[in-house]
Amino acid sequence: MDNHLSIERYLILFIPWILALLCIDYPILSYLLAWSGSFFIFYLTLTGRIKPLPKDLSIAEQLMRPIFLVQFIFAGYMCCTSIFYLLDVLGYVDFNSVSNAYLVDQEKLSLTAQCQRYYCLAHASFVTGILVFINTALAPKYTYDRSQLSKLIFTMALITLALSISLTFLDGLSQFSHQLDTLSFIAATLALAFAIPEKKIWSTLFCLFIYGFNSYQALISGFKEPIILSVLILGVFLYPNYKKIVFITFVPILLLLFILLPTYNRIFREQAWSADVAADQAGVFALEATLDQDDPDNNWSFFTYRLSEIDMFTKYVKATPTHIDYYGFDLVQQSLLSMIPRALWPSKPNTEQLVMERVYKAGVIHRGSKASAKPAFIVDAYLSGGAVGIFLCLFIYGTVCQLIANKAETLFGGYILGTALLFTGLFQIFWRGQSFEFLINSVFWSYISMLLIFNALRFTQILKPTN
Repeated sequence: MDNHLSIERYLILFIPWILALLCIDYPILSYLLAWSGSFFIFYLTLTGRIKPLPKDLSIAEQLMRPIFLVQFIFAGYMCCTSIFYLLDVLGYVDFNSVSNAYLVDQEKLSLTAQCQRYYCLAHASFVTGILVFINTALAPKYTYDRSQLSKLIFTMALITLALSISLTFLDGLSQFSHQLDTLSFIAATLALAFAIPEKKIWSTLFCLFIYGFNSYQALISGFKEPIILSVLILGVFLYPNYKKIVFITFVPILLLLFILLPTYNRIFREQAWSADVAADQAGVFALEATLDQDDPDNNWSFFTYRLSEIDMFTKYVKATPTHIDYYGFDLVQQSLLSMIPRALWPSKPNTEQLVMERVYKAGVIHRGSKASAKPAFIVDAYLSGGAVGIFLCLFIYGTVCQLIANKAETLFGGYILGTALLFTGLFQIFWRGQSFEFLINSVFWSYISMLLIFNALRFTQILKPTN
């Protein structure tokens, strides 16, 4: 923990939230101050204005650290995507006004501004937790043969893939199987980023096979995030060696995915989820239908209601505490119980059902609906204690995220194995911030997995003490 910076430096991050709060009677202005405040926070933190960033690597070589990629995805998705929803509330569709300003729902506008203020507070609290615990002089306690790094990562991709497949046949270990599957994908992607500049043909081909297989599985999953993240991660890993090429190719690809995926996913779900068409066939049909359209579907509803979760957040805020009291520590206690394996507690309540109870209670969706609508982390923080709950929970969120990254680099010899591989492979849940029960359970068991992998590498003498 850094005790050298005065608290005033961190308070600067909360200035946008304070200004937005002072303009509470002017909801549009209040929203814009809070929304633009997140870009202000990005600027202050990513340029080292509040606290210097680690200088052991160039910026391009440390993008997987929490202050960069986790903040970009978690805070960017949470805080910056709601602008389309605001325009929709103000009567705009495809940036064209379709209703009179006098017909704007003032209550809905006020709730939108209120939620955006909470997003801004959450962003400031989250990065404060990260910055306080960033250690710019972190010294790994263990090291490895650097000349064998690419071979080691390639081997880990093979082993974790084999273990992941094996664990799918064992009841009660599906969570570990999913963790190792994600870790295998990250290891293969990182190995691919090493193999290409080293011109290792067989390693490159094998890693391309795993990457292609995982990308295909993401394409027929019915969800947008795995597809976008698979492209983003490869781009981040390749960026240090191929900056111009990555920028020229990956940025347009990501933009194209944002434009085409809403239509693709809609058609895929109609075929695979409603018409009971096989996933492979549904994927082919959806892809052809998306590419063959002369006039692609209007994506406004995606940008308004799917890209951002603010619409659901406003419903929770409207219900709590007006009609439903704050939960206090109930959700935390419920989350701690969810960590107990079902093998040790056969009558353990279904976590999905527990989470959905507060969704139904708040009237976000009705019972019997096929939609999941599980609350995001910030929603659970708000339901636990309003603005104070958001401040405390998001500070803890950033703190735990950074401390785990520190631990990973300490145990695994630095950034490459520690953060780029183990932290990214096992703790991707930090990127989205799911409800308390799912996040706390996943982080706890991922940490156990990280320690098991560390002990395996120590036992095989791959990792050795630095002394």
